Amino acid sequence: MRKTMITALAACACVLTATAPAQAAPKDPVRALKGKLATGHGVRFTETTMLSGPKKAKIQSRKGTFQFDAKGVAASDITATSVGRPRERTISVGKVSYTSGGMWEERLPEGKSWLKGNGLLGGGSGFYGQVINPVEPTTMAALVKKGRLRGSTLTGKITFKELEKVSRWFGASIPLRMHDDTKVSYTLTLTSAGLVSRVRSSYAATGIFDTDRFEGGTITIDSRFTGWGAKVSIKAPDSGTVTTDTGE
Repeated sequence: MRKTMITALAACACVLTATAPAQAAPKDPVRALKGKLATGHGVRFTETTMLSGPKKAKIQSRKGTFQFDAKGVAASDITATSVGRPRERTISVGKVSYTSGGMWEERLPEGKSWLKGNGLLGGGSGFYGQVINPVEPTTMAALVKKGRLRGSTLTGKITFKELEKVSRWFGASIPLRMHDDTKVSYTLTLTSAGLVSRVRSSYAATGIFDTDRFEGGTITIDSRFTGWGAKVSIKAPDSGTVTTDTGE
């Protein structure tokens, strides 16, 4: 009788094991990103930058759109609202950027509203903007390698120097930094498809020129991404409104 009961229990255990749902492996975020990189498509984002520590303050908010090509970011259109500064808009196409408002609000020649420059993808707001861009496959690969992926969350730390090696966005957006060894703590939240829906990054505000404001604080940037794969068309401003003259 006992042998019969043991056999029956073992059979039940086998049935339960066979029918139990398997744990789904985390989606590969690099592969998921590459699957969305198609010309004429893109993603939208909203963002808030905060200073915490001895002095707490909201530094700026941004919203914008990235347009893709096969490698990552082909163009961007970003509007920033910063404390104590006029609203700024920056359109970047390839390696050329056009900025309107912000620190240039009263400095451009009459009849001109856009300042043309090279490489400043985030405009002046890049000083306080998100240092991690999940639209770049090389950046995402570095974050996965440096971090730990558990389910829908990727966490880790990476230095400014390491970011600059893999991220054109980081180097071209002039993030406010003074030390290559500054560590960025990051948390990325993924959708069920493996795409990034949120990036939260933070780093110590050390070596920043405005020491009275930032001394001992931490800069935290929280970005949300929506509309992956939506049709996007970003174009340079009308040439008649563009100048390279800052009046200096």
